[in-house]
Amino acid sequence: MKKRYTEEQIIRAIKQHEAGTKVDDICREMGISTGTFYNWRSKYAGLEVNEAKRLKALEAENNKLKRLLAEKLLEVEGMKDVLFKKVVKPSDRKRVASHLIELFNLSERVACQLSSVSRTAFRYRPRKKADTVIRERLRALAAEYPRYGYLMLHGLLRAEGLVKNKKQTYRIYTEEGLQVRTKKRKKIQRPRLPMEVPSTLNQRWSMDFVSDQLANGRRFRTLNVVDDYSREMVGQLVCVSISGRQVARFLSQLIDMRARPGSIVCDNGTEFTSKAMFFWSKESHVKLSFIQPGKPTQNAFVESLNGKFRNECLNQHWFRTMEKARYEIDKWREHYNHVRPHSSLNYLSPVEFAKRAA
Repeated sequence: MKKRYTEEQIIRAIKQHEAGTKVDDICREMGISTGTFYNWRSKYAGLEVNEAKRLKALEAENNKLKRLLAEKLLEVEGMKDVLFKKVVKPSDRKRVASHLIELFNLSERVACQLSSVSRTAFRYRPRKKADTVIRERLRALAAEYPRYGYLMLHGLLRAEGLVKNKKQTYRIYTEEGLQVRTKKRKKIQRPRLPMEVPSTLNQRWSMDFVSDQLANGRRFRTLNVVDDYSREMVGQLVCVSISGRQVARFLSQLIDMRARPGSIVCDNGTEFTSKAMFFWSKESHVKLSFIQPGKPTQNAFVESLNGKFRNECLNQHWFRTMEKARYEIDKWREHYNHVRPHSSLNYLSPVEFAKRAA
């Protein structure tokens, strides 16, 4: 192994030469070549020991600064190479870090720091999960109910016992590209007061009309009646024209089949404000709670139901006859009450929620 000499030993040898000792004698004594001695003299001649140590420290610091400068320049070149690339997802950041390591020979720490990704995430290798059954069932449900978002589909999958975590459903939902595009209207933000929610079944119902038309252009109307507590659709009356007497007769039929509500919330339409409805309210001892004109939010429960009914049923079908319209509407009502998960009911169906609340 090559012998190393300290600054004190080197400077002492140089001073011996300055005092008259021959170079050959010094080299023989220290076991070095004459070339090494002259290199020492060119570097340390005229220096004291403390000055030599300071020179060595400056050289070490200078080498360190050069190395840091070279690394920074390399990092700058690497960032210039990937600056034009759009990096948002963690997977993209991992690819950028790998690119910097391979092309610019940067360390993993520096590459991860430049690409803003943790070293743990960079080293992570995902394991494929066996979710083929869930994926196929999710695609089938999305095809059957094209207006359902991932939370609604998750409720259906959870009811079938296929999933428990909604994050898994959302991951597969996005990977399959099943997102539903919706246009949201810009609304003026106003302070809102929460609506009073009934505490028991049949405490309060709500009703309202929805209109649509057949393939031949003939219009028809649907009367929707909903229980505000369980969100269950109590009944639907589908007809070309619906008068106040028909509404009163239909409500009497619902009461015979179900139970008498404490009150029914409705708007100020002519069917609801007719004499037939007035006398029916007196005879059946059911209070009709009319909302303020021009404020449908006061009847929010049935308005929300109307939106779902139009989006998931009326907009999905092209009715040729009234019989076909009644068939599809009845089919949707059964699905809504017994199968469709409801977000405000912890993604239970209205009938299931009513059973648990009973």
